[in-house]
Amino acid sequence: MRFMHLSTFIACALALLLSANAALAQTRIGLVDLQRALVETEEGKAAKAQLEKTKESKQSSLDAAQTELRKLKEQFDSQRAMLKEDVRQQREMELAEKLNALKMRYVQDQQTLAVDEAKVTKPIIERMNRILQSMGREQKWTLILERSESSVLFAEASLDLTNELIRRFNAGEGKK
Repeated sequence: MRFMHLSTFIACALALLLSANAALAQTRIGLVDLQRALVETEEGKAAKAQLEKTKESKQSSLDAAQTELRKLKEQFDSQRAMLKEDVRQQREMELAEKLNALKMRYVQDQQTLAVDEAKVTKPIIERMNRILQSMGREQKWTLILERSESSVLFAEASLDLTNELIRRFNAGEGKK
């Protein structure tokens, strides 16, 4: 009797294992590095160049304001000993306010750049997603994952769809 239960259990386990293997054999998982694709497509390169130009412009303006503030501080430091207490305190407050305004401007510029980057990259990523949907259906991928440094530790190179995504994107696929 006990042999019967054991043989039944082994038969069920074997059937389950074989059906799981069959299901796994049909599972196809692909990977794509969207960040790499974004910077290697023609539109992505153009977007990056546009963002860099904006960033450089904002940085240049910030550098000029910082240089001006530095000059004012040096001027104040050189005159500090000769100033009356109330005038000295007033100038210190003015310098502190200008420094705070510069810091706030820096934070605003960073936020603006992040918003600009999102605006510029969103349509590119959406188009890439349309291409990946098409690739998934055409090539019968069960799942396509985004490869990022923190989530995929190892994968066969043959599973990486990034080069094909870049090629198809640059060829004009996925446009509405």
